[in-house]
Amino acid sequence: MSRLSWVQSPDLLSHELVASAHEGKPTEDVRARWEAAGGLLEAPVSGLAQEGDEELRRLAEELLDELESRPVGAEIAAAEPDDLAAIEVVAPGLPASRGGRDPEDLADRVLGAWTGRAAGCLLGKPVEKIPREGIEEILRSQDRWPLDGWFTEVGLTDDIALRWPWNRRSRPTSLAENIDGMPEDDDLNFPMLGLALLEQHGRDFTTEDVADLWLANLPGGRVFTAERVAYRNLLLGDSAPRTATRRNPYREWIGALIRADVYGWACPGDPVAAARLAWTDARLSHVRNGVYGAMSAAAMCAQALVAGDVEEVLGAGLAVVPPESRYAEALAFGAEVGRSGDALEVALDRLHERYGDLHWVHVLNNAAITAYALTSSEGDFSSAICAAVMGGWDTDSVGATVGSIAGALAGARALPKRWVAPMRNRVASSMPGFDGIGFDELTRRTLAVIGR
Repeated sequence: MSRLSWVQSPDLLSHELVASAHEGKPTEDVRARWEAAGGLLEAPVSGLAQEGDEELRRLAEELLDELESRPVGAEIAAAEPDDLAAIEVVAPGLPASRGGRDPEDLADRVLGAWTGRAAGCLLGKPVEKIPREGIEEILRSQDRWPLDGWFTEVGLTDDIALRWPWNRRSRPTSLAENIDGMPEDDDLNFPMLGLALLEQHGRDFTTEDVADLWLANLPGGRVFTAERVAYRNLLLGDSAPRTATRRNPYREWIGALIRADVYGWACPGDPVAAARLAWTDARLSHVRNGVYGAMSAAAMCAQALVAGDVEEVLGAGLAVVPPESRYAEALAFGAEVGRSGDALEVALDRLHERYGDLHWVHVLNNAAITAYALTSSEGDFSSAICAAVMGGWDTDSVGATVGSIAGALAGARALPKRWVAPMRNRVASSMPGFDGIGFDELTRRTLAVIGR
């Protein structure tokens, strides 16, 4: 019998042992008890549920609660606060850009951001969950390394296709030969949901407003990792910030980051305001670096609408997070590798040597590849989204964030038609009121939110 993944207690405990260790909590005694009972110590891939009896499940729940009750290590707690005021005390901050923006330029950049986000996401969808070495082997077998276009099955041999199968859900909609519009993806659903939130509540929305909108609009099967756990916690009667911590080992993964772009687009040139909106949203499901990822992404998206280059954008992303945090370190390291001039393979080796032990949906490794893709490409749209995807890990989400920023920097008029035309100005979605919407309409509604 199939079981709902990402929320089974034995699976959660396997991930929690890793998450707690990263937070400086003692885990050896819990690990020993779990192993003695026959539980798996290595977290299963893609949220697939471990098999086990009811006694094992009850023990997992007991141990999850035990780990949650333990305090975060003193060093982590000091460097990585959760409270917004405490974050802003240590974050460098960045003043809002002075002066007005040309309305036509702003509209073009917002359209570029929406379109670029979709294109980068779509590029990464077929190879989501395929590791870096598999992506490289696929492309080299087709004489297409380094990547410079949509993935395709043309020229792919049977043995490599068997060894590195495309993402099952994306294969029918996301290869060059079958793209017909932008297929549904949570990397687009969440920004659209954020847009609806801003339309309904303006910038004064609360975390409770976010929760209400989730329950009213999000199908449970369309949320994953931390969002799925937070969704479950809401149904159990929890409110933020407990929704982010109760049996939630994914609390520092990438989920909150992929929700944040629209908060940046709503605050062009004001990264601090964008980061505050992102914090309000992110705390429903994430803590510390998971929240910083959202704040940083929102700040970068805000700055990308007014900036002239990627260095301004990355500066904004670093300005709104604690400088001693692991997230700031990851973003800075990725940027350093991107500026180094290292050959692609050498650069990817450096990134994977530093962060290859993390789950492919964690926020830190994906932040590093985001910064690498932006700096190594110097903002060139095609180079940026291709670098983001060739690095592996969460390919569609990183492709989306990089595409959003590079698309905003370039503006829609400058985006290559080969990336734009196949999407046919049409986005599929299960979000009420958004299925089949065009990037032009999303832009119009975003500009209306800015105007408010």
